[in-house]
Amino acid sequence: MKLKYLKNVATLELNSEKCIGCGRCTEVCPHGVFDMAEDKAYITDKDMCMECGACALNCPVNAIEVNAGVGCAAAIIMSWFTGKEPTCDCSGGKCC
Repeated sequence: MKLKYLKNVATLELNSEKCIGCGRCTEVCPHGVFDMAEDKAYITDKDMCMECGACALNCPVNAIEVNAGVGCAAAIIMSWFTGKEPTCDCSGGKCC
């Protein structure tokens, strides 16, 4: 089963011009957010990103940016641990 989070809230960004096609992002992403085509990485489904930061930390040319542990995805994950309703900073209240 593929986990998806809230639509259009992940902070993940890929600069394809910087990408050298090493494929490291495809190896380290736990949710398979990246794939390769024509010797470049691309994002298959941004909504599957859990903002763990593994892709950005392992990109040798800094072509990937993500604010690890922030936003609604982090709030949802924390709610699983605490059993409380998720809250995030994106709207000043509860997540969508």
